[in-house]
Amino acid sequence: MLGFDRRAARYVWTAVLILLVVLLVYHIRQTLFVFTLAILFAYLLAPLVDLLDRALPAKRTRTLALALAYVIVVAILVVAVMQIGARVVEEANTFIRVFPDLLAKWQAPTPGATAGVNSIKEQFLAKVREQLYSGTSDLMSQLPKAGLKVISVASNLIDVIIVPILSFFFLKDGRRIRDEAVELLADGPKRRLLEGLLADTNLLLAQYMRALLMLCSATFISYSIFFSIVGVPYGVLLAALAFALEFIPMLGPLSAAALIVIVTALSGGPVLTVLIFLGIYRLFQDYVLSPQVMGRGVEMHPLWILFGVFAGAEVAGIAGAFLSVPILALTRIFYVRLRRARTQIRLESEPTTEVTPTL
Repeated sequence: MLGFDRRAARYVWTAVLILLVVLLVYHIRQTLFVFTLAILFAYLLAPLVDLLDRALPAKRTRTLALALAYVIVVAILVVAVMQIGARVVEEANTFIRVFPDLLAKWQAPTPGATAGVNSIKEQFLAKVREQLYSGTSDLMSQLPKAGLKVISVASNLIDVIIVPILSFFFLKDGRRIRDEAVELLADGPKRRLLEGLLADTNLLLAQYMRALLMLCSATFISYSIFFSIVGVPYGVLLAALAFALEFIPMLGPLSAAALIVIVTALSGGPVLTVLIFLGIYRLFQDYVLSPQVMGRGVEMHPLWILFGVFAGAEVAGIAGAFLSVPILALTRIFYVRLRRARTQIRLESEPTTEVTPTL
């Protein structure tokens, strides 16, 4: 006779509920990514907001500090775009215009070079031409469908506007939202666990985003100064490219280095000098600068970072690669916190035996 097993039913219901949550997350992944960007952007603005909040008079609201912080950030962005963005666009247009001539110059055999060197150059140029031709043909085949992309572009522009708005509300009401979430649980081990998880998450994201911005800025400044000193063509454009790709762990800096070397070689710049600089700077950043600015909770083994970047790129493209490191770090924090909580609960539940000293 068949019976009803409550334990088995509970396990089945839990599994179904988890599957439903995963399916829901998949369907709203774009919205979750926008909210995640808003949270990360809020962590970048938080130090400035706190500084202004403390500097304002006693009778104040946090909204005024937020408004002043946004005005300052927008002013900095406008100045940066006017001073650096115009130079980047100018160099990009120049490089696109002279690129066919540079490629044709490279096609000519190098005087005095051996046949093997010229053969390697010809293979490299053939590969470049193949990629260019395939990219051009793909672009031409997609032109008739360009009209269908207008809605997608508009959606992306809306996301750019929404992210700062959401960040404003996170900065304004984040603490109240946290307190309300904690108050849902009664005093006890679960509430203490939630408070610890939220505190660790806050510290991790704050350290990670501020450190990431510092590392990207250091890359742009160092590359710009060095390229201008040694006379690398399109130095500001290459430095801006390295700044953008630095946000993607591991693969971003490697891709930036490869592009910098290729552009320098095509433009007739000092390739060997650039290679030496890139190697030295990468060692300096990975082993000196990054450990100083990154918190201990963010540091992870390179194998874990590579796994997370590749897995994140397969699941969600560039967004997955960008979020891979903080997700892995948060997963480790959750695991450590849960293990400590279970250990503490087990120790508290065990009966204590008093040992009577013998005379």
